Amino acid sequence: MFTFPNPVNDYAARSTAGLVVVLAVVTIIVDHPVLYAVLALGFALRVMSGPTLSPFGQLSVRFIVPKIWRKTKLVPGPPKRFAQTIGLVLTTVALILSLAGAGVAAQITVGLVVVAATLEAVLGFCLGCTIFGFLQQRGVIPESVCEACNNINLRTA
Repeated sequence: MFTFPNPVNDYAARSTAGLVVVLAVVTIIVDHPVLYAVLALGFALRVMSGPTLSPFGQLSVRFIVPKIWRKTKLVPGPPKRFAQTIGLVLTTVALILSLAGAGVAAQITVGLVVVAATLEAVLGFCLGCTIFGFLQQRGVIPESVCEACNNINLRTA
């Protein structure tokens, strides 16, 4: 239950990102701490268990991908988990800012999430995954964390 999948269906990740965009935009418009908390909770659930405990993850895996996308493209899991962790950090910071009365700063912080999630949902470009790769190339993240990231033969395993 508390494991992140590896590999991940890229279309499920993109679908989940699209749902995040919708909730994040609503959160920016409404600017209420409860919505910031819901956004952060969703990221926390996905970091802990991938789609298993996440309502957005379940909707993507069980409905959107099989009924709408009808495609599978497997990508390594660790970069996606890293990207979810960045989302968790940003939305937690936004929640704290909102609770502290800094609504505009919270909205700007969630705006960063909207940009990254839109890139993922629309273009299939995972900004967090790119940062993960950059850090892995520089030795900050050991290659053993994601051997499939460097070995194309492991991506289909």
